[in-house]
Amino acid sequence: MTLIQTQPRSADACPVHRSAVEVMDAAGPQVCDDMSVEVALALMAAARTGRLVVCDQDEQRIGLVTRTALTAVRDSGARTDRVRLCDILATR
Repeated sequence: MTLIQTQPRSADACPVHRSAVEVMDAAGPQVCDDMSVEVALALMAAARTGRLVVCDQDEQRIGLVTRTALTAVRDSGARTDRVRLCDILATR
């Protein structure tokens, strides 16, 4: 059995007023920007999440990718084994 530690949330916590860092913390697993689209989609399926926080080589958060965006790239006919997350973020 895996134990999960949770933190209580204040009653007046408003999700509308969260900072970008707080949003990215809650977004999902952190991955490196050189990960391929195919690997990212497989990781999302295994983690049962719809988004990933993308970090650079210095582990700085540089963006967020969603399953919808990655699926669109996969369905576009691009070679998704060669397209990296940094390529997707650069086109935004």
